[in-house]
Amino acid sequence: MEQRTVLVVLFDDVQSLDVTGPVEVFAGVGHCLGDPGGGYRIRTASLDGAPVRTSSGLTLTPDSALADAPAPDILLVPGGMGTRGGDPGLVDWLRVHGPRAARLVSVCTGAIRLAEAGLLEGRRATTHWAYCARLARDHPGIEVDPDPIYVRDGHVATSAGVTAGIDLALALVEEDFGREVALTIARHLVVFLRRPGNQAQFSVQLAAQTARREPLRELQRWISEHPAADLSVEALAARARLSPRHFARAFQADTGLTPGKYVERVRVEHARRLLEDTDDGVEQVSRASGYGTPEAMRRAFVKTLGTAPAEYRRRFHPAPAAPAARHSHG
Repeated sequence: MEQRTVLVVLFDDVQSLDVTGPVEVFAGVGHCLGDPGGGYRIRTASLDGAPVRTSSGLTLTPDSALADAPAPDILLVPGGMGTRGGDPGLVDWLRVHGPRAARLVSVCTGAIRLAEAGLLEGRRATTHWAYCARLARDHPGIEVDPDPIYVRDGHVATSAGVTAGIDLALALVEEDFGREVALTIARHLVVFLRRPGNQAQFSVQLAAQTARREPLRELQRWISEHPAADLSVEALAARARLSPRHFARAFQADTGLTPGKYVERVRVEHARRLLEDTDDGVEQVSRASGYGTPEAMRRAFVKTLGTAPAEYRRRFHPAPAAPAARHSHG
């Protein structure tokens, strides 16, 4: 089997998980195929070949200097605090060598380095949500989308913050070696095998503030685990051992959302995942997600996502792998 080369660019104050997350995914291919040397040949390189210190204090020793690195199939630029300042040498190297890679990938604020090298001009891209406004302001020629966990535009792929690099790496593995290999790696890493464009950077739990008070924090967790339960204000207040009026006021003060709005978002998110990841019928999904009827779920989807559940599934549920894709990693 032809081996693909992955080159990961290292620099001081890089985010270590931006590096190790995708690397673990790519390395997992060889194990899945029963050939530890198969799948991807992973190499790391810094500008001068010297070790780098990550933003968390870990030291990473590259395989070589960038000038001595092999031409890669996948050139991956991670993010981190090190992208906040100028790095002319690295930007110059990317400007010359970036267009030569079969696929150009960034994780988190690595997109800033690609933008500085002119490699995102005229393209749609994303980065960590906290830096999307800066990327759009500094590089008006880029169509910055702050919502998805990753964006594919031709041979260029950019991803959101930190762990989104794992999602993007899984998508590349699925493209190269098929869904079963990618799914096996995702299960091993205990992460979701997500689909392109169908996941926002914020889940409900991230978008809402975590409650300051422990009973409400515990209640938030319980709601996400029991979307089909009675989640009326009265029932939730009883579980929190508060009066309905006091509970509603405290919940909104702590989370920034009313209990009803929070429950609505949890249920839509739960239903989305079932539509994406299972073959359950719409009626079954609606019951499991706490909707009394499919029509109630349809109204919630149209209101929240602007599309009906059936259309959402058509767009984001993975199609069965083609025979060629299955044979490619057999």
